[in-house]
Amino acid sequence: MNDSTENNIIQNLRDAGCSEEKIEKFMKMKCQADKNGQIKVLSKCRCELLDTVHEDQKKLDCLDFLLYKLKNTEN
Repeated sequence: MNDSTENNIIQNLRDAGCSEEKIEKFMKMKCQADKNGQIKVLSKCRCELLDTVHEDQKKLDCLDFLLYKLKNTEN
């Protein structure tokens, strides 16, 4: 694999929000041809990101509720 491809993978992982620690772990496993290990690292990153999405959705729901109440109550 050339440096450009490796840099693209690293940038993709950064863009996805993976920590530098997880990126290093992923790349080390890539060098070791540990595909299952790579899948585990990516799955963990995905789960963490999905947890963040769910937390943010709860915050949006709270704001939506307040907006609804404000718009549908008389002054």
